[in-house]
Amino acid sequence: MKIESWHPGKILELSGFYWKTCTLHAAVKLDIFTIINDQALTGETIAKNIGADIDGTNRLLNAVSAMGLLDKIGDKFSNTDVAKKYLCKNSNGYLGFMIMHHHHLIASWARLDEAVQNGKPVQTRASFSDESRREAFLMGMFNNAMLLAPSLVKEFDLSGRRHLLDMGGGPGTYAIHFCLNNPNLKATVYDLPTTRPFAEKTIAGFGLSNRIDFINGDYVDGDLAGSYDVVWMSHILHAEGPKTCRFMIQKAVSTLEPGGMIMIHDFILDNTKDNPLFPALFSLNMLVGTNEGQAYSEQEIIDILAACGVKEIQRSSFHGPMDSGVIFGYV
Repeated sequence: MKIESWHPGKILELSGFYWKTCTLHAAVKLDIFTIINDQALTGETIAKNIGADIDGTNRLLNAVSAMGLLDKIGDKFSNTDVAKKYLCKNSNGYLGFMIMHHHHLIASWARLDEAVQNGKPVQTRASFSDESRREAFLMGMFNNAMLLAPSLVKEFDLSGRRHLLDMGGGPGTYAIHFCLNNPNLKATVYDLPTTRPFAEKTIAGFGLSNRIDFINGDYVDGDLAGSYDVVWMSHILHAEGPKTCRFMIQKAVSTLEPGGMIMIHDFILDNTKDNPLFPALFSLNMLVGTNEGQAYSEQEIIDILAACGVKEIQRSSFHGPMDSGVIFGYV
């Protein structure tokens, strides 16, 4: 475990870090980076574009410049290379949807103390709320998956597999990249009907509509038919409690042919549960937003898989930038 060198200045910096967070969120929400694009614009011009107060806009632009995401020469602002790549909507690397999902979570995190005291969430699940939040959530998942999927899928040899089930697959990003990496593989994305338009648009964008289909369903309460030889479950265990996780995995296992493979991808805690940092914080995010969701330890996931009849269970060497990992086994 990394030992922090804490002192009053560092503690206060951490306490007020949300100032930077809210500055970034405001700039993304107002679409400032996209408006600037490849230009150099004055604060007055940007303010007119977003219908905002000139002084307020200049203060925001100056703060974003101080954070190193905008360059300022004279009275004009331009995007840094990083901002062009990740914060402009016309970029394939755009992270704005995930940033807006984080923005929507702020109100619940401000009530973390209530959630800790009551042991209950203080907000509704993002995936079931209004359209703008649902878009930010689903496309935010796409943002995250696009950063990982191209390299992650190369960690697994699916050359002999024919049909992959992406259970709770959202926009289908992992199904897409597994298929791109395995020309003989087809896939099925199984998720809520509200997710279907996002998934079908994303799948079509990669030219894979003929190899990837979508089935409407609820991975907790819905029926799951079909026969597959590999199941991929990415970032869905953490939204549920242990009993529901076991039920979901058992349901997935029931669709697998003999010799079938199941892969669980999630933010995984050490068995002591006090490390790594991001999964520990993410477990709090599940506390404020779900009834029973939590981050699970490696051993907890292994135990659930074993209880569902999965054998030869092991953890992949893959290590995601936010401490995600993959545990897999066979039936």
